[in-house]
Amino acid sequence: MITRDRDRTPWARASRVLPLDAERAWDLVADARHHTRWVPLTRVDLVRRSARAAGGTTPEVGDEIRAVTGPTARGGGPGLVDRMRIERYERPLGAVPGVAVFQKLGPVLLGAARIEVEAAGSSARVTWSESVHLRGLPPVATRWLGVLLVDRMLGLVLRRAAREVADGAQRTAA
Repeated sequence: MITRDRDRTPWARASRVLPLDAERAWDLVADARHHTRWVPLTRVDLVRRSARAAGGTTPEVGDEIRAVTGPTARGGGPGLVDRMRIERYERPLGAVPGVAVFQKLGPVLLGAARIEVEAAGSSARVTWSESVHLRGLPPVATRWLGVLLVDRMLGLVLRRAAREVADGAQRTAA
């Protein structure tokens, strides 16, 4: 789904209910390292902002995400690099949704991505939004193209995440 915010900036937005509590859904979708399993032809790495954070397992504000997309990217090959910095990383707490905000740093894509996870009974609603544009061109000229491309990808990614959760639940029950 494509929406606009108050300043009329277009955002690609997908939402899905996962049969996990909000904490477990957060651990799954907010940690970008898991996205490798769902985003086609892409590998994702977490780059720690400091040596102190290097030993931790949970992403933190200031850490960078490096996603590389291309035919051989998952095997370590080259591709389109999408660098992001974690600007906000707040876990869900009771009725308060968890929010992760990633600022896109280039070299090709600029903009922002946002993942929200909120409790929905014994499940969790995950909403993933992105607004992207190409570096070097006016944002107004490339933002709609970026949103159209990202919109389809977000739906696919959340479907794959939901399938992974369902498959895991089936294996656990067996």
